Amino acid sequence: MNKQALSDAYRTYIDCLNRQDWSVLGQLLDENVRYNGERVGLAGYRAMLERDFRAIPDLRFVIERLIADPPHIAARLCFDCTPVGELFGVSVNGRRVVFSENVFYEFKDGKICDVWSVIDKAAVAAQII
Repeated sequence: MNKQALSDAYRTYIDCLNRQDWSVLGQLLDENVRYNGERVGLAGYRAMLERDFRAIPDLRFVIERLIADPPHIAARLCFDCTPVGELFGVSVNGRRVVFSENVFYEFKDGKICDVWSVIDKAAVAAQII
């Protein structure tokens, strides 16, 4: 994939997440996808996303920065949301929080096969305390 095709594929993935269109997820993720070094597989990845949306009903992935260097994507995602209970071990209980995630993806055969995520959990704690 060239840079444009890779960027387009990633934006399609983010759109899929924001629409919670889980039927499309298998077209975008490798069956054996890994998350932070652990093989979670497509079913495990979907379950993780579904848990996230249950915990944060207004969850929306917003791309702030995107760099494509085939076969890799580097992105900074921003979140402005109201989790219903705990988030990253912090009792948020419906309070609005803003935080970011720096995430790196590797694509293989047009699908995401590896995801490395670093979430700014300290930003959430600082807003609640």
